[in-house]
Amino acid sequence: MKFHIFTLFPKLFESPLEEGVIGRALKSGLVQININNIRDHSVDRHKTVDDYPFGGGPGMLLKPEPIFESVQSNIEQNRIKRDSPLILLSPQGRQFNQNIAKELSLHEEISLICGRYEGFDERIRCNLITDEISIGDFVLSGGEIPAMAIVDSVSRLLPGVINSSDSAKNDSFYDGLLQYPQYTRPADYQGMKVPEILLSGNHAEIEKWRRRESLKKTKLRRPDLISSLSLSEEERAFLENL
Repeated sequence: MKFHIFTLFPKLFESPLEEGVIGRALKSGLVQININNIRDHSVDRHKTVDDYPFGGGPGMLLKPEPIFESVQSNIEQNRIKRDSPLILLSPQGRQFNQNIAKELSLHEEISLICGRYEGFDERIRCNLITDEISIGDFVLSGGEIPAMAIVDSVSRLLPGVINSSDSAKNDSFYDGLLQYPQYTRPADYQGMKVPEILLSGNHAEIEKWRRRESLKKTKLRRPDLISSLSLSEEERAFLENL
């Protein structure tokens, strides 16, 4: 899968993308990441990328020309397909979650535009992009960290990127629930013992326990997620009795 990232700060991506799961995916060719410097397509000799907002107000806005030109240049050179998702990263977008990660992982490529300063000229939002995504109800200095988060989240859903495809299916949010508690050796550490069911070898009962623990944790910590789940009558009764 290809990720095209448009940013004013390309060097921010160098170290994070060289390590861990993403670093291995890049080396194996499962993922390709193309970094585009928006400033390269500024239309004046000073490489200006921002300007004061019409009507007054604080801060500076990213100008439309460098972003439009950067994207269109990639399309004209066949680096980006015209019908691929072109995503603006901003606090105004739909909030990113695991379902959106799954949705994006089905594409051959996606493009991510990283914001900076006070925001974007509205013509970018209305006439260039196909989607707008936020990673949460908070403000960052730019879209680079959200871009990294999306690249990581989407990449781990691709075949071969993580060692076992079942690992991703056990993650929190994959099926709408928070992940069940997990333990490893030793079975008894300073009197803190692993639940007996996990040592029983009864895989059917272990799966039942894990499902209930996921339901319990989600109900207690993220009750907002419960309403969107398809639950059995037994599971509903379990939650009501918590």
